[in-house]
Amino acid sequence: MGSEEKAAPKFNATFFRPANFYLSGFSNIPHVKYYYVFLCFVYILTVLGNVLLISVIYLVKTLHTPKYMIVFNLALADLCGSTALIPKLLDTFLFNRRYILYEACLSSMFFVLIFASVQLWTLVTMAYDRFVAICFPLRYHSIVTKPAIAAMLLFMWIFLLSLLVLTVGLIDRLSFCGSVEVKSFFCDHAPVYRLACNDTSLNNIMAWIAFAILLCFPLILIGLTYVSISIALSRIASAEERLKALKTCTSHLILVAIFFLPIVGTNIAAVTSYIHPNARIINSSLTHTIPALLNPIVYSLKTEEVLNSIRKLCKRNRLSNITSSKKMKPVSLQ
Repeated sequence: MGSEEKAAPKFNATFFRPANFYLSGFSNIPHVKYYYVFLCFVYILTVLGNVLLISVIYLVKTLHTPKYMIVFNLALADLCGSTALIPKLLDTFLFNRRYILYEACLSSMFFVLIFASVQLWTLVTMAYDRFVAICFPLRYHSIVTKPAIAAMLLFMWIFLLSLLVLTVGLIDRLSFCGSVEVKSFFCDHAPVYRLACNDTSLNNIMAWIAFAILLCFPLILIGLTYVSISIALSRIASAEERLKALKTCTSHLILVAIFFLPIVGTNIAAVTSYIHPNARIINSSLTHTIPALLNPIVYSLKTEEVLNSIRKLCKRNRLSNITSSKKMKPVSLQ
């Protein structure tokens, strides 16, 4: 079968489904290969940082707490999200394999969006943890328990999976009789469904619902959480105590800023002025990749608790290596 036949749309009557989509992102950008090399290093460091964090939390029993269950969930989402996006992005653009199968396009869309959504809603769970710790310190250990956090995280995964299965699944009912050029660096939802020839009103409604649930609601909830935290801190008489409590929130606030500011800024700029497509694509690609690199550094690997756990693991491994080498040392016969 020739390449023309492979690319030909499958259809019956007026329904057209393309064999492939064409990803046109990063077009006409000078020296763009340096950017791909940068993303490659970002991915390697993301994998190393998040695998280290996941391993430490799993191996050190003192970190088996509700707080680090949330951190573990974020690190897992970071790792999976980067793996779903960056290797395929590099393969597509660095080696100029811009055609992607229809089924692979929808699969890529689902996995990139689900892990990005889990990252955003995990930040809400972290905000809840800080809210209870500061506003109800005496009841923290009775409210933020392992079963409670496990139930929250499980519900989050099931709800987001259901939402995105529906959102992505609705694309399968569309007919693509015209262009198959997706003006993005991956099979993003809006650039794909807007290529359809038939009625996309349901997809447009789902896109707005998903936008509200995945971006607006988390930001509103986090904002309300910090309003409550600010009110609680204002009631603390000692300035030193206020500063100490506020310091426990700084890492989380940095993560929120890293995630939300580029997305919100791009959307506001898109509404109020013109953004060059390449600028929007680069900003979007950085928004999808840089937070996963910075999360383990900002929130966990710099904290004394995690650093002490890493030192204990290294010390334990050294001792076990010394013990095993002594056992294996041959006995000299004279």
